[in-house]
Amino acid sequence: MEFDPADADLSLASLFAGWALADELQRRLAGEGFADSRFADGVVFQHLVGGPVTISTLAEKLGVTQQAASKSVADLSSRGYVSRRPDPADARARIVVLTDRGQAVIAAARKHRAAIDAELRKALGDDQVENARLLLVDVINHLGASPSLRARAVRPPH
Repeated sequence: MEFDPADADLSLASLFAGWALADELQRRLAGEGFADSRFADGVVFQHLVGGPVTISTLAEKLGVTQQAASKSVADLSSRGYVSRRPDPADARARIVVLTDRGQAVIAAARKHRAAIDAELRKALGDDQVENARLLLVDVINHLGASPSLRARAVRPPH
């Protein structure tokens, strides 16, 4: 049986719209040389845009074990998005740093998100897109998700 998106409730409509937007962003990033980037990379990147962090701090911010954080960092490192360096404040610790490639994929994602927004505003109307954005912000606030967003502590749903 076919599913008509017009029959989706707000939860599903926003979820599916988010997936469509994420897929479009990933398609554009791939076209710019970042085909190996993944949507989930942003969960780690959000904690690195402010500067280097230790693996233990990253694990704490991600709400995972140090082993899981190390595995994520190793994967991102193998793709050239981050590097690990000795912590100047503690010779036993290692810090995780965004590489030039990591900074570039973040900049490209920001650029493409802005372009997608502008395209939607042109196609659907500025008022409609702005009203949809504000509605979703109201939903975020109503459901108590603002503090984690403000703290750059976004996690996938449980």
